Amino acid sequence: MPTRGAADVSGLREIRSMHTASRRSIPRVQCSAYLHLYVLQKAKERLEKEAALLTKRLQAIHKRLEEIGAQMGGLEQQSAQSEGPGDGVRKAAKPSGPTKRQWKTLALKY
Repeated sequence: MPTRGAADVSGLREIRSMHTASRRSIPRVQCSAYLHLYVLQKAKERLEKEAALLTKRLQAIHKRLEEIGAQMGGLEQQSAQSEGPGDGVRKAAKPSGPTKRQWKTLALKY
């Protein structure tokens, strides 16, 4: 059984840590609002970039699903045409019993 990591647990990414909740165990010294704005701007840019990547991935998934659906439709039509006039009844397969098979041999010269 494969081991599961923290990334495999559903909903784990949505848990806010002390860092993401902007809570500190020690009160902060009066700091510049510019630094706080910079940190928030970088977090926003990172999340926008991740959202764009997810959108591209989702579009690729939908495109592949459409291709698979088209291939399945073509194969279903092909199999329906190859059945011919048999009222859709499939032919019974030959009973597969134990058959004696001969070994194929090959002569090797040294």
